[in-house]
Amino acid sequence: MDIAKLVERVKSILLSPRSEWPVIAAEPATVKGLYTGYVMILAAIPAVFGFIKGSLIGHGMFGVTVTTSIAAGIVGMVMGYVLGLVMLYVVALVINALAPTFDGQKDQVQAVKAAGYAWTAAWVAGIAVIVPWLGWLVALAGGVYSIYLLFIGLPHTMKCPPEKAAGYTALSVVIAVVLSWILALVVGGVTAMGVLGGAAAGSSARTHVTFDEDSRLGRIAALGERMQAAAEAGEAKAKAGVGADAGGGPADAKSQAEAMGAMMGAMLGGSKDGKPVESLAPDQIKAFLPDTLGGLERQSISSKRQASMGVQISETSATYADPDGKVRVNVELTDMAAMSGMMAMAGVFGSESESETAHGYEKTYLRNGQRIQEKWDGRTNRGKYAVMIGDRFQIEAEGQVERFEQLKGIVGDMDLRGLEKQAK
Repeated sequence: MDIAKLVERVKSILLSPRSEWPVIAAEPATVKGLYTGYVMILAAIPAVFGFIKGSLIGHGMFGVTVTTSIAAGIVGMVMGYVLGLVMLYVVALVINALAPTFDGQKDQVQAVKAAGYAWTAAWVAGIAVIVPWLGWLVALAGGVYSIYLLFIGLPHTMKCPPEKAAGYTALSVVIAVVLSWILALVVGGVTAMGVLGGAAAGSSARTHVTFDEDSRLGRIAALGERMQAAAEAGEAKAKAGVGADAGGGPADAKSQAEAMGAMMGAMLGGSKDGKPVESLAPDQIKAFLPDTLGGLERQSISSKRQASMGVQISETSATYADPDGKVRVNVELTDMAAMSGMMAMAGVFGSESESETAHGYEKTYLRNGQRIQEKWDGRTNRGKYAVMIGDRFQIEAEGQVERFEQLKGIVGDMDLRGLEKQAK
């Protein structure tokens, strides 16, 4: 094994993928060689670092660090690693099977190249799982970049027309997401391999399958529909030669880039055409924190909307208190419209948890499609109640109260129906 060569390949596919994919596609290879020389090494990164985080560092909750036993951690690491290798091959099978649909050429070795090298970003980002608080964001960014790598690589490995790459990527990603979800259930001890068989059969036979829109698979399917619609719109634009120049070259590349951008925009949380959804203006979001909530008077309020790299986030925060100042609660409302797609996926893969101490508890759970978090410390009478509305609005009520139910009452007094309508 040439470690220096492997490191150089990782750097090249991450930093200069457009020039690296043609090289990768032209290289002679075998499935065994790709696995032993690249896939099996890179795939170990998230498995090992996940073990380090879960069994050696632990997850901090409510002042308590929870760790998985070494034995259980090792079992989970090995199982996750092995199933991850299997899943990658299944995804490659899917990519190969879909090739004719997008005017590509079937070649299983090239399909393994497409899946394996595109997954590089997600595997490398797995290192970040040990970073507190921000680790999941880095891992999520790695997954998004892997989608981009797949989009660039499919025309070279599977020989599909560049204008078909967006739709090809969208469908492959949706199937990969479903497989990842099933993998997460298997590692967690839930037997769900029957769903995998059903998904594969449905794909090959073009069977129409519907899911409850509030279910996990329903959310994945809805995301796939948005991505596919955005990709098809971009493909139609490229076929029509919109903005094409006399030579037909650069303009085609521009249309393909726009198609990919639309697809990624749809994934992040945009509409079917990929255009980002604007978050509420400061005066609009501020209106959801009225003069009184839960019998408490509002003492102060602030509101703002920020934009970075085309992603808008609006926030409003208010402090509520009783006349004696014994009860004081800070309420924050955040509008993450441009990130609703990612929030939905976080909800799909999110888990429920509960922990207790001698003086309080913390738990996260789903109720009526809403993700809810509760924290309470009986020694200080401080707590937190947070709710996600429509995968877009995050509400947090935190502070000192006489009993925890007061925090629930404060959130319950807000115009939650109005927020739900805004989220649709």
